[in-house]
Amino acid sequence: MAAGQGVTVVPTEAELTAQQAADMLNVSRPSLVGLLEAGEIDFGEVGTHRRVFAESLYAYKRRESIIQRDAGDELGALGQDMGLI
Repeated sequence: MAAGQGVTVVPTEAELTAQQAADMLNVSRPSLVGLLEAGEIDFGEVGTHRRVFAESLYAYKRRESIIQRDAGDELGALGQDMGLI
């Protein structure tokens, strides 16, 4: 908010449309559908429409954040070992 960015508050029990969930992850809707079909994020169906469980989306974001942080740490250590940093 301090940087002028918008903030969206979503309750953990909310169900999101595929497009809303894709927007929250900053990925395309087809990419999100791939994650859903691969079982990475839990979802339900209302008729023919997917509804993404916000709690599962947040859990996915946390897992991905940890993976990215660990990869960054590993790259930093590798750079130090090679004398690049």
